[in-house]
Amino acid sequence: MNFPEMFVDGDGEPIVMLAHGAGAPADSPFMNQLAGALADEGLTVLRFEFPYMRARREDGRKRPPGSQARLMEAFAGQLEQVRRQIGRDRPLFIGGKSMGGRLASMLCAEPDAAAWCRGAVCFGYPFHPPGRLDRWRTEHLSEAVVPVTILQGTRDPFGKLDEVSALEPFGPEVKVHWLEGGDHDYRTPKRQGASQQALIRQAAALAAGAMAV
Repeated sequence: MNFPEMFVDGDGEPIVMLAHGAGAPADSPFMNQLAGALADEGLTVLRFEFPYMRARREDGRKRPPGSQARLMEAFAGQLEQVRRQIGRDRPLFIGGKSMGGRLASMLCAEPDAAAWCRGAVCFGYPFHPPGRLDRWRTEHLSEAVVPVTILQGTRDPFGKLDEVSALEPFGPEVKVHWLEGGDHDYRTPKRQGASQQALIRQAAALAAGAMAV
């Protein structure tokens, strides 16, 4: 298979297409570790970059992500391209890190989402900006028409355990799994026995379970 401008890991039957977060590219250390862990779980992992990040790669200049509408259009375009190449029968999931996961979950709230993917997996969901409990990003979750699985660190400043638990449930299709001690990148306190790598692998295993077909 040929997936232009994509990173491809693994050779499993189900495919998961991952988008990066706002500030780091598709081959950041976190995304590399996550893709490897998901591939070890028997998945094919596709990673792509939004136009602003591809432009940064070309000239080294940092840029903001741009409008949500343009990001959604880019994600939907990549999804359509992949679905066209693999056909309608092969299991396809979407997801991503932080912003990428949020956009994936928004696509899952589109009425025709089931025609394109079987669900989403979100790694470090940005429930709200750090310290801004008045700005929740969850309204669309109640409208998800396919399963959305969120893998969240209990210390994530974008949505800690006590903050998020006070609002759950978000909708019948949404499930949040908690990773003990993890921050937004699944880093853990030194006193904790589990490492960041261990939490990434735990998140990958939970995600693979949610995507089991």
